[in-house]
Amino acid sequence: MLKMFSTQLTGLFNRVLNKNEYGFEDGARLLAQASISSSTIYLFASKETYGVISEALHSLEPLKHAKEWNEELHFDEITEGDRFLLLSRYSTDTEVVELAKKLCKHNIPFVGISTTLDSDVEDLSKLADVHIELGLTKGLLPDEEGNRFGYPASLAALFAYYGLRFTMEEILEEY
Repeated sequence: MLKMFSTQLTGLFNRVLNKNEYGFEDGARLLAQASISSSTIYLFASKETYGVISEALHSLEPLKHAKEWNEELHFDEITEGDRFLLLSRYSTDTEVVELAKKLCKHNIPFVGISTTLDSDVEDLSKLADVHIELGLTKGLLPDEEGNRFGYPASLAALFAYYGLRFTMEEILEEY
């Protein structure tokens, strides 16, 4: 089972990479603007994608200029150079979409990471300046009844985060 999950996970990572070739570059450029101007990259995540914030802020290699966005902060504290990274399992997550709408209203550039769902409601993929598509619509493993399980949204989001981060670091080295 673990070998099959590992194979499926490798396939997922390859799909994320291939679907977002230009998204990683564009998103990294947008976030690098905050680093270049010594501004802040605010991070906000819902549900299991919150693990990306832990990695970005508390790992052995924390993301420079990054800070978690929370309700105690106010939009009047945001500077022109600040940028946001929003993460969620699905593009229709109401908590993330509400923040995305506020960012749009205040003309604050941001990158979104999620799986886009076909829907008529506003969603992160339509609101974000750059959206990284996870493409994780079902679990990776089949059970005996034909259902799917093993839904690694946090792993996919972390992979996308590192794709943005490594690309951003390459851009900053050139700068």
